[in-house]
Amino acid sequence: MDGFSYHNIFDTKGIEYLVVIAFLLLLIPFWLLLNKQAKIKEYFRKAIGVLTDSMLQIPQGIFYSKNHTWAYLEKSGTARIGLNDLLIHITGDVDVKQIRQPGDVIKKGDLIAEIDHNGKSLSIFAPVSGEIIRANPLLNSNKELLVEDPYGAGWLYSIKPSSWVSEISSLYLAGEATELLKKELVRYKDFLATGMQKYSPNGAMVVLQDGGELSENSLSEMPDELWKDFQKEFLNQ
Repeated sequence: MDGFSYHNIFDTKGIEYLVVIAFLLLLIPFWLLLNKQAKIKEYFRKAIGVLTDSMLQIPQGIFYSKNHTWAYLEKSGTARIGLNDLLIHITGDVDVKQIRQPGDVIKKGDLIAEIDHNGKSLSIFAPVSGEIIRANPLLNSNKELLVEDPYGAGWLYSIKPSSWVSEISSLYLAGEATELLKKELVRYKDFLATGMQKYSPNGAMVVLQDGGELSENSLSEMPDELWKDFQKEFLNQ
């Protein structure tokens, strides 16, 4: 065609296009990294909310362990053990796997159950020693009892204690239990803030600032790595 001439753009602007392509190739992994950090930060944003120590149930007459379990001696001489209210508020909707059977003899600190939320799990250890008499059958069909009545119908096991007097000396009762759980809630807030720095080191956002409180079920939103850290710092005691 008269008056028309063809120019190969890669002959005239080849270097510029190569620079742009190289820049995009470098930008993509950087963007993916930022996106991952943004998701982690969003988890922590959801953790800011409404859970305060005034919401916790701390019935008197129950012995509380540092590993967030409890034990209660009944008039019959048997004892019931379960999960404390703070742990339930933190983890939220979980499935319970009772791994002990009637007749099993357990020692204080033995693994007795696992709780799971969407593939993220925590191990639960016995607050006292004894022989398992019964595992709570209601939890198989009504796991909501853990949330609704953790110290009543939501118990894990009924046991025949073997060293009750000596072992409860290391547990917490009444006012001491109240102070323990208040301190644990504060420690959990610090744990989340530290976790934010650990798993999103470039994130400048400071969680739990200006007196912000925690939401219920906050751990359920957190990555699996934080569940593992929680296990070490709060349950392996």
